[in-house]
Amino acid sequence: MKYITNSVKVFHRKGREMGDKLSLKLDERTVHGKKVAGLRKEGLVPAVVYGPGIDPISVQVEDRVFTKIYRQAGTHAPVHLTIGTSKKIAMIKDIDRDPIKGSVRHVSFHAVNAKDPVTAEVPIRLVGEGESEAEKGGLIVLQNLDKIEVKALPMDLPEAIEVSIAGLKEAGERVTLGDATLPEGVEFVEHDSGHGDEDEEDKTHIADLMVASVWEPAALQAANESAAGDAEDETEVESENGSEEVAAEDEKAESK
Repeated sequence: MKYITNSVKVFHRKGREMGDKLSLKLDERTVHGKKVAGLRKEGLVPAVVYGPGIDPISVQVEDRVFTKIYRQAGTHAPVHLTIGTSKKIAMIKDIDRDPIKGSVRHVSFHAVNAKDPVTAEVPIRLVGEGESEAEKGGLIVLQNLDKIEVKALPMDLPEAIEVSIAGLKEAGERVTLGDATLPEGVEFVEHDSGHGDEDEEDKTHIADLMVASVWEPAALQAANESAAGDAEDETEVESENGSEEVAAEDEKAESK
């Protein structure tokens, strides 16, 4: 799994509280193919509901209504769907957006069983920001991990996993996923590193993953500058390789 790293400050919008029920009414869709462009002009988003044991259902929903639900549910909260007389619980699995306008072109809902555990990637929220001795002393708390995959029943999936940084004091200190507050019925998803011959002692367990660490401002600036320099070096190497390839192609063309 790829984790998002190095965001100094993370802002979280107000979302649902755990246990809140998000509901969305969908209308069955009879328009398909290129004709769905007409739906979009009317402010409607074409969508599909699919899942184990059901045939895919073509549906549509008002853009503004879907956007409101998506702001609360993201891709990690169950949504109670009503399609005519049918009711289903689903997760927003995929959103196709216009690459230029950013508008929603299509949505895929994955129907789930309320009694079967599901996995979802949820945000990590730092609590106690500004309260630690480290921050009060002018140090910087850098969030290294801001999403993590968890497993739970659909209705038990949390809005976020909370990790307190209030106890951080000195540069070099850190908090890990082991310091997180996990709601009842929720567990982290362990991923195999792929190294079958790895000793148990050498394995990195998910609880050991660093969530945030304390830095001296000067040290953080130096680390960022070093990282930027490495990126520039890689770009130069790629450019040189590209130039060599172009030159080789030119030589081949001239020899013909």
